[in-house]
Amino acid sequence: MSLKGEMRRLRELDWRELDIKEAGVWPWSLQLLCCLLVLGVTVFGMHWYLASPAKEELDRVRGQEAQLIRDYRSKAAQAANLEAMREDMQNLESRMEVLREMLPTGAEVPSLLDNISEAAIDNQLSIDFLRLRDPIADEHYTERPFDIQVKGDYHRIATFLADVASLPRIVTLHDMTLVVDDGDSQRLRLAMLARTYSYRQSEEGTQ
Repeated sequence: MSLKGEMRRLRELDWRELDIKEAGVWPWSLQLLCCLLVLGVTVFGMHWYLASPAKEELDRVRGQEAQLIRDYRSKAAQAANLEAMREDMQNLESRMEVLREMLPTGAEVPSLLDNISEAAIDNQLSIDFLRLRDPIADEHYTERPFDIQVKGDYHRIATFLADVASLPRIVTLHDMTLVVDDGDSQRLRLAMLARTYSYRQSEEGTQ
């Protein structure tokens, strides 16, 4: 059968009367088109059902690969700097040990208060009070606040503050107020909150 005749049959075909049960008598070109259509749908369905999940898995694995490469590079850099990091850790531990030695134990706090009293007396200041507040426990240390109030002239008070700051034990100064003394306009009254700290593990180790 010629191609022209086949094309004529397609043009003369009433598409509304086509019945799938009579597909065997359809023009061969129409049968070929239907076969190609079925094949295309089948290939698309297989790709969607089989290839798409595999592609998603591939994308997921590629994402994991990128993360693993970043982790490897990070760990490789850490390994290359391991000796420097160990040296830094030793330096930090040494500094921490020095700072721990500057923290008084609970038993040493009274002696620290005596040192502060002596600093006030040495600077010819009169002490109104020097009293401890209740300690405040933290995870690694115990905060030991105490109130100080002294009287004297401006320069001697300044020297007293410098002496307290230079004590071998750590003392921090807070909430300072400096006013003219009510009883003597030539003198000043300094009131402040001071804090020292005790390392809790050291205290527990001595118990």
